[in-house]
Amino acid sequence: MKYGLCNLSVVPLRAEASDPSELVSQALYGELFKVLEQRKKWSRIRLLFDGYEGWVDNKQFRLISEEEYLELKKAKLVYATDLVDIVTTEENQLLSIFLGCQVNNCGFLKHTFEGKTISKKLPKRQLIDTAVLYLNSPYLWGGKTPFGIDCSGFTQMVYKLNGYKLLRDASQQATQGEALSFIEESEPGDLAFFDNAEGIITHVGIIMEDNYIIHAHGKVRVDRIDHTGIFNNEARMHTHKLRVIKRII
Repeated sequence: MKYGLCNLSVVPLRAEASDPSELVSQALYGELFKVLEQRKKWSRIRLLFDGYEGWVDNKQFRLISEEEYLELKKAKLVYATDLVDIVTTEENQLLSIFLGCQVNNCGFLKHTFEGKTISKKLPKRQLIDTAVLYLNSPYLWGGKTPFGIDCSGFTQMVYKLNGYKLLRDASQQATQGEALSFIEESEPGDLAFFDNAEGIITHVGIIMEDNYIIHAHGKVRVDRIDHTGIFNNEARMHTHKLRVIKRII
């Protein structure tokens, strides 16, 4: 088994070993992963944090030994908390990183980071403060950064920055936590899931106070939520059908 470390700001995780292939997720700076299969130009990897798998370009990560992987895996997770920040490389070159990048592996990479960080589990009420940092971030299928993020990437990153682990896809996240019977039982920070006509969960957002929800739909935005689902005031219509509300924390 081979192992890797993301040493660039963000690296695309693709469905197949090809540049035009679908973006299924992203590896952010500092993330560790297992290399499941290696070809001449591409490697299939499994991210340590959420077990998500995809193909990455061999030029876009650093191979590490099993011993290094196991040692780095023990470290306390530390995340950058500014929307955009800078890491300085050993060659004194600058590398841009984003909110949620993992900076506890900087020393191993011989990089220097002097920005703001978070490394502890925060109370549930903090989730909304973190979520609004992503407001107006454009929607990007497979994205996990303020410059492009999908609905489940958004919820995962918000929870991650507060010290909690969510799976990657909305349908996977819907298997976590405790289901609530009524929307009135929900608290800010709970997750609301929405399904399509076939009953497949395809969307997720974070409940706010006073029947509002923050979610990634076109961009990270705030809309009304009721028993039916999400009501878009601009379109004057419901855009998503509510399936279930889950309490993770």
